[in-house]
Amino acid sequence: MSHVAGIAVVGAGVIGRTHVDTLMRMPSLRLAAIVDPTPEAHALAQTRGVPALPDVEALAGSGLAQAAIVATPNETHLPIAAFLLERGLPVLLEKPVAESLSSALQLADVARRTGVPLLIGHHRRHNPIIRAAHRAIRDGAIGDLVMATVTSSLAKPDSYFAAAWRRTAGAGGPLLINLVHEIDLLRHFFGEILSVQATTSHAHRGFEVEDTAAVCATFAGGGLATLCISDAAVGPWAWDLSAGENLGRFPAHPVSAHLYAGSRGGLSLPDLTLWSSPGLPDWTVELVSDRVPMGKGDPYERQLAHFAELIRDGGTPLVDVRDATANLIVLDAIGRAARTGARVDVDLSPLHEATATGRSEARMHE
Repeated sequence: MSHVAGIAVVGAGVIGRTHVDTLMRMPSLRLAAIVDPTPEAHALAQTRGVPALPDVEALAGSGLAQAAIVATPNETHLPIAAFLLERGLPVLLEKPVAESLSSALQLADVARRTGVPLLIGHHRRHNPIIRAAHRAIRDGAIGDLVMATVTSSLAKPDSYFAAAWRRTAGAGGPLLINLVHEIDLLRHFFGEILSVQATTSHAHRGFEVEDTAAVCATFAGGGLATLCISDAAVGPWAWDLSAGENLGRFPAHPVSAHLYAGSRGGLSLPDLTLWSSPGLPDWTVELVSDRVPMGKGDPYERQLAHFAELIRDGGTPLVDVRDATANLIVLDAIGRAARTGARVDVDLSPLHEATATGRSEARMHE
């Protein structure tokens, strides 16, 4: 393999174009092809000076790329990623890992069987803000989580919903498209979620998918989190609109979107303000604030640098298919809680069963 790996981008939508632009900035990687049959994709490929291919079958037969980024609609993740992995091409797959638990488990089986790297695109994990927050939380800066409040108000324009899949149950909606990021971060910071309660509404847009949701999550460690999300609500209180991750697409308002309150202190994101008591916690005593130090770096560039390491050396992805499937299980529980009005336990046993089956099959072939 050449030192500069050729990467194909499958899907030339908004996030696909983000990956295309990021690849153009990466010295250790190069954009090898854009795989998408639309005229817009052909035009994009022409401006970037790379071939435009109609599908992954054409990509596999071309020999143009050593790996691929898959940024296609959720329901296509399984067939496209599995096809590429079966042909030995490492894959960076956009979140969510799949449109259903069944599809995610099938993909996990393909990744295990082939041994080809599969990185799931929860890009926030690569963000210096998140890395700094994770270190502070794990070092005990806020103690045990007591409560968290996460807000995501994303007023998406009507043009966003021109793509039918964004209005379709099982593929679109802010739970699957956006809340999966927040669930991933909460699990990353505070461990597994035991149960959820939820309510959803589609009153504003009237689509079959929700436009607004409120969730309460209970963690194994005892903490509680509330999450409110809407793609119809106007306001800057969202990670996308405050973190400055992609200033080409989103503004960066000087507000907080995540509030974590623990037994020793509190932390807000994305501003990384740490609040602590000068003595024993006491609501009558003024808290002291400080900023958690952080490094620098673009999360998409860092994610691609990690992907390049996996292509070159193999190893364990920062966000693997099992971890991403756990996020999907939580989202599935949230959906059931909203439909039934009941508290729903988060059952991660399918992950353990799949792992046990994989080990048994491996022993049978030894």
